[in-house]
Amino acid sequence: MNNNPEIVPIKKCLELIENKLNRGAGSEWTSYDFEMLSNDIQTATGVILSVTTLKRLWGRLKYGSTPTTTTLNTLAKFAGYNDWREFKHKLPLDHLPMPIAENLPLETGVKKADGKWKYWLSGLSLLLITSYVILLLSTKTKASVEHTVYKFSSNKIKTAGLPNSVIFNYDATATDKDSVFISQSWDITRKVVVPAQQHTYSSIYYTPGYYRAKLIVGQQIVKEHDLMISSDGWLAMVHKDGGVPLYFKKNEVLKNNKIEVNEEVLSKYNIPLQPALPELRFYNVRDMGDIRNDHFILETTLKSDFHQGNAACQRVEVLILCKDETIIIPLCSKGCVGDLSLYVAGTTVESKNTDLSKFGCNLDEWVKVRVESKNRHMRFFINGEEAYSLNFSSKPAAIVGLQYRFNGTGAVKDTRFIKDERIINF
Repeated sequence: MNNNPEIVPIKKCLELIENKLNRGAGSEWTSYDFEMLSNDIQTATGVILSVTTLKRLWGRLKYGSTPTTTTLNTLAKFAGYNDWREFKHKLPLDHLPMPIAENLPLETGVKKADGKWKYWLSGLSLLLITSYVILLLSTKTKASVEHTVYKFSSNKIKTAGLPNSVIFNYDATATDKDSVFISQSWDITRKVVVPAQQHTYSSIYYTPGYYRAKLIVGQQIVKEHDLMISSDGWLAMVHKDGGVPLYFKKNEVLKNNKIEVNEEVLSKYNIPLQPALPELRFYNVRDMGDIRNDHFILETTLKSDFHQGNAACQRVEVLILCKDETIIIPLCSKGCVGDLSLYVAGTTVESKNTDLSKFGCNLDEWVKVRVESKNRHMRFFINGEEAYSLNFSSKPAAIVGLQYRFNGTGAVKDTRFIKDERIINF
């Protein structure tokens, strides 16, 4: 990508996204960070950019070709612009070239450039005064916002199942601002501009989950409400970069208490396993009542028996989905435990400085995973052996379901949540 004429604006766009996410420099991101970014981009724009594509853009993988127009437009939209052309036309002011040093007054030349120095001082004073006035006006405007004059609600087209469209109804006509946004999730960086004088915005959700939709006027959240997109039981799908996922029929993948997508099912849909592995996802998202991440037991059994070519590591992730939080449990073949990340409600544990070797296992066979959580102390067991334990400090959050991530084939069975005497079978 180094010879790409778009390289400078691309780098600027990636910098904006890094600042937006507040996760540090992209050069330090883990696979989990890129997974989260992929999910964020899909929620905000409706377009799926795979983890592989994102890693290539950030220079973590070799990228010899030019990013597609769809990819560039999607990046620009996520950064807050309508498309790539608008982004290039309106590059942020803080990314414009700074004046070269030789044009600035030097300490040793103050006497000779005394007149110029006065101009610089006057300009700086004017800038400070202007900034102060703007700050006062902004504060006054924020303080005067009356939330009761705004309205915000949503209606799902389907009660369950994917894809699912949501119609947002809003009334922001009371504002004199042009900057009105709808954020479809708890993360306000994932927002879209909507006309203040209109009242309807529609969006398609391609993946299930819990969302907290918000109506934002200027910089203030004036209305918000919870939105659950349930999976209608087990859902199996393959993510497609920049397009609509491929959904499998339930009768193709569900048998008794097991969900499985094997080579035969993939072949039926002409999905190759080489050279690029399909990103297989299983979901089961539902209202689970009062089960929270600080008091539960999860039992599940899984396998991923395709290990040819670039699937040698047989990487699998089990995600416990919560309201505003996520728990990500990594699994892989025993030889690949040197690159694992365990994520628990805001805490990341990486194998580069922690022993996570017990998350390595023989995924050609059924692997039993058990998670126990009590009083914010969480323990992870693989095939009956404790692999890791930790304490987490974040606020307890209600659990809404599960997601499984496979590269290639995958199968899951015997899944259930337990809280005291209550059992929820999946």
